[in-house]
Amino acid sequence: MQSLIYLIRHGEIDTSSPRRFLGQTDLPLNETGIRQAQALHERLQHIKFSHVFTSPLQRAVQTAALVSDKGPAAINWIEAFKEINLGAWEGMTVAEVCSRFPGAYEQRGQDLEHFRPQGGESFGDLATRCYSALLTLTQQFHGPLLVVAHAGVNRVLLSRLLNQPIQQLLEIPQNYCGVNILTFNAQRLKVEAINLEGVDSTLSHRH
Repeated sequence: MQSLIYLIRHGEIDTSSPRRFLGQTDLPLNETGIRQAQALHERLQHIKFSHVFTSPLQRAVQTAALVSDKGPAAINWIEAFKEINLGAWEGMTVAEVCSRFPGAYEQRGQDLEHFRPQGGESFGDLATRCYSALLTLTQQFHGPLLVVAHAGVNRVLLSRLLNQPIQQLLEIPQNYCGVNILTFNAQRLKVEAINLEGVDSTLSHRH
């Protein structure tokens, strides 16, 4: 029998202009993000999640609480679902990275899977840690499961499950509060839907 995982991205947060590298900086949801999570709760309220898992960063924890309508004791923090560690690049603009680390920004673009910013992770590192954690959940729990994470985390997971090169991960859309649906059983973990704004009723009733 197949079970479901609802893998979602957290709601909107305040970002700066020009854009800054944002990985593990612990920002809360903004007002729009709160409304997005509340709206997603309305769309998913017919689903009785057996367990709720989230990145420990507050934007994900807040989203998990709002979407699931569960109290803190029912929400499980998974360290491995944190967003990518950007090391020395965290909080910098592209211009600042290019000035402080000449050539590094271009190197990362050419090899997203393996390039590590100083003191940080590559997307390959991220894939290893979060994919292992996801597999553990499928082995220990029956669905439907709610997993709330980040754009980077979700993209590397989907890349791995779709057998697509990590170099192409930025082509996978992940909107704020976008819903990805996975099915799993003892033999297989499979992607059924990516970045939904609504939820397919057939899938949502398959447990």
